[in-house]
Amino acid sequence: MTVPTETAECRVFLVDDHAVFRSGVRAELSSEAGLTIVGEAGNVADAVNGIVRSTPDVVLLDVHMPDGGGVAVVRGVADSRIDTQPVYLALSVSDAAEDVIATIRAGARGYVTKTIAGADLADAVRRVADGDAVFSPRLAGFVLDSFTGRSAAPEPHLDPELDSLTPREMEVLRLLARGYTYREIAEDLFISIKTVETHASNVLRKTQQSNRNALTRWAANRHIS
Repeated sequence: MTVPTETAECRVFLVDDHAVFRSGVRAELSSEAGLTIVGEAGNVADAVNGIVRSTPDVVLLDVHMPDGGGVAVVRGVADSRIDTQPVYLALSVSDAAEDVIATIRAGARGYVTKTIAGADLADAVRRVADGDAVFSPRLAGFVLDSFTGRSAAPEPHLDPELDSLTPREMEVLRLLARGYTYREIAEDLFISIKTVETHASNVLRKTQQSNRNALTRWAANRHIS
C-alpha cells in the first residue's frame, strides 16, 4: 500500500507598496495549509534583496510601484546570481491589457486582480507553484490575443483630448482613475504633491472635465485604468 505524502511546503514572498494590503494577504495565506510567508517588501529594491535572500517558491507581485513596479522586480531578481528563480504571480488592482501583457512578458506565470477571494488566491499560488499558468477569467484573453498576434487592447481611434496629454499626465490620469490620492500618486511617481496637483489640473483642463469624478467616468469610457 502506498503511503500518501504530505503536501510540500510552498514558500511565498509578498511584494506590494501598501502595508495594510500586505498585512491582509499575509493573514489570509498564513492560515492556508502548505503556504508559508517567508518575507515581504514594499518597494523594488527591498523586494529584489528580500527575494534573493529568502529564495521563495512563489512571489506575489504588485504591478504598480515606484521605481519600475513589478516588471523591475522580475528583472532585478533575474539579474541576480541565485540558482533557482521563483515563480511570479501578479496580484494587481489593474486589469488593463497593457499591464497584463507587460508583466507576463517580463516572466510572470499568472495574473489575478485584487478582487480575488482569499481561498482562490491560495489556490492560484499553489497552481503556479505546480507549473500552471493562472489568470483571472477575462485576463486570459489578453494574453492569448497577444501571443497569437491579435491586439488585446481596443483599436486605436482619434481622440484629440487624449492625444494632447503628455506621458507624465497620462501616468497621473491612470492613477487618478484607479482611485489613488494625490499623496499616493506623488509617492508612486517620486514627485511632489504640488507637481501632482499641477499635472491633475492640466489633465482636467485638456480633457475638459470639471472635477475628478467626471474625469474618472471619462477615463472609464476610454478603458483607461
